[in-house]
Amino acid sequence: MGHHGTRPEHIRRLGLARNIRAGYDCPIMDEMPRIGSLSALRDAEAACTRCPLYRDATQVVPGEGPKHARIMLVGEQPGDQEDKQGHPFVGPAGRIFDRAIAEAGIDRKEVFVTGAVKHFKFEQRGKRRLHKKPNAGEIDACRWWLNLERAIIKPKVIVAMGTTAARGVLGRAVTITKVRGEVLSDEDGSRVIVTIHPSYVLRQQDDASKEREYKGLVDDLRRCAKLLMT
Repeated sequence: MGHHGTRPEHIRRLGLARNIRAGYDCPIMDEMPRIGSLSALRDAEAACTRCPLYRDATQVVPGEGPKHARIMLVGEQPGDQEDKQGHPFVGPAGRIFDRAIAEAGIDRKEVFVTGAVKHFKFEQRGKRRLHKKPNAGEIDACRWWLNLERAIIKPKVIVAMGTTAARGVLGRAVTITKVRGEVLSDEDGSRVIVTIHPSYVLRQQDDASKEREYKGLVDDLRRCAKLLMT
């Protein structure tokens, strides 16, 4: 592959070859040698049929941010507003997210923000579309795209927000309470922090619980910012 593309050895370290062997089939995979930029990646993601979620979603929601971002923030999947607008973290959880990263001293314009799953999975209830958790197969199928984002950007630190994001980043299921506070090393040398998803703050029943979980999220994001100094 030429110098404009993603290096094959970096792809192998991130486990893309393993995902391909697992049988996730998609015609756009033939384009992989030519996906060396974020714009090319967005076009390829828009044509993805690797799992059934594309059928009901309004559109794909690709990651956004600078190509050489040192921090990658990974959420779970698009919500209703993200699906309609085509941008990550623009709904209610996005407002919590924006407030938390600002309080942690992180500039959103300098980080790459993406989701472990790129299409909205939902259950229709009348006029409402209720969020439905992606299953392991859907997360693993979309991990191919997440890994391409990582191969292009090569972030120093990755923050996985929620169990879906953690599985997408690490390639395995983890319990947030068991790994939270740790700095994990991934196959490509990235340092990974696992924390809650901002929507978890919104799901708390009382203000005290919401404030506690929000503070924990900010603390985890501050830890991420400090890792760039070491």
